[in-house]
This record gives sequence, structure tokens and C-alpha cells, in this order.
Amino acid sequence: MEERLNKWLSRMGVCSRREADRLIQEGKVLIDGKVAQMGQRVEDGQKVICDGKPVGDTDGGRGEVKPPRPVLLAVNKPRGIVCTTSDKDRAENIVEMLSYPERIYPIGRLDKESEGLILMTNQGDLVNKIMRAGNYHEKEYLVTVNKPVDGDFVKKMSSGIPIPSSISQMFSSFLSCSFLYILRMIVP
Repeated sequence: MEERLNKWLSRMGVCSRREADRLIQEGKVLIDGKVAQMGQRVEDGQKVICDGKPVGDTDGGRGEVKPPRPVLLAVNKPRGIVCTTSDKDRAENIVEMLSYPERIYPIGRLDKESEGLILMTNQGDLVNKIMRAGNYHEKEYLVTVNKPVDGDFVKKMSSGIPIPSSISQMFSSFLSCSFLYILRMIVP
């Protein structure tokens, strides 16, 4: 079965598709000893080397390469940790924090100062199914605000949250919200 090389490298747990494209562009991926090209397809039985390392375990000499076992972790992300696989930010990222023995990445994001549940996986297809807007998965957040929640505040929030112009070019200009009221009394 043929598959695009960047998708295959991602499925094998080497890197993201975007990172695979970068490695291919830089000439760091070989298929059967030849430098791979952007958009190239790979077939079962072909030998792939990425950044000097052979990719995948062969299956009993038949030439088929087995993808890594599926991993899905539920992680309680603490404040101060960045939800990225990149090391460009000076803060510790969630992948470094976990130091998991296989390549995993977050499904979605939580801001650096947020804490809570985030899923980590090595399954790109699962990430796409969960994160694509067209799949209409509801996301729920518990938010602490620094002022009383009154009728005016709820009305303003229900009509949408303005998104900065740099982002609104990629998305719609407002993020719609619905509210579930959870009253919690915190007694000191």
C-alpha cells in the first residue's frame, strides 16, 4: 500500500507531518538509499532513513514496517507548562515535563497559566478527529474570574468574545460562548 511519506513518518511516530516536510525539504530523508522528494509516496518493504536513523521495526522479515503501539495518556497539566512540542519557548513544554519514552504530543492546547486535563497521544488520526472544527466536539472550561458575574457580564460574553485582528484573519471575528452556571462557595 502506498502512502505519502510525510503522513507515513507521522504514523510511524517519527515526527509531525509538518516536521516531516521540513526534513524532506532539507534532504534528511532517504528511501531505499535515495534522497526523498516532497510529495513522494512510500510503499511497504521500502527502507526509510530519517535524519540518519532507520524508521520502524520490520515485521518478521516480510518487509512490512509496524507502526508504534498506540498511546493515549490523560495528563493533569500544571501552570507554567507550555502545551507544545517545540523547544522555542523558554518555558518547559509538556513533552519535556512527561519525558515519555515514545514520541507523543498534546491533543489541543491549554494556555501556559492554565491547568487541567489534556490528552497526549502518538495517533495523528485521533488528533484530527478530535480537533477538526467540522466534527463539532464540545469543549468545556471552568474559568475563575476576578469580578462578580452579573447579568451585563453574561450578556456581553454570550454575544461573543472579540479575537485580535492577527488571529481573526484565520478564524471568524467572534468566538461564541454558552454558559453553564456552576456556583461554588469557597469558605476561607
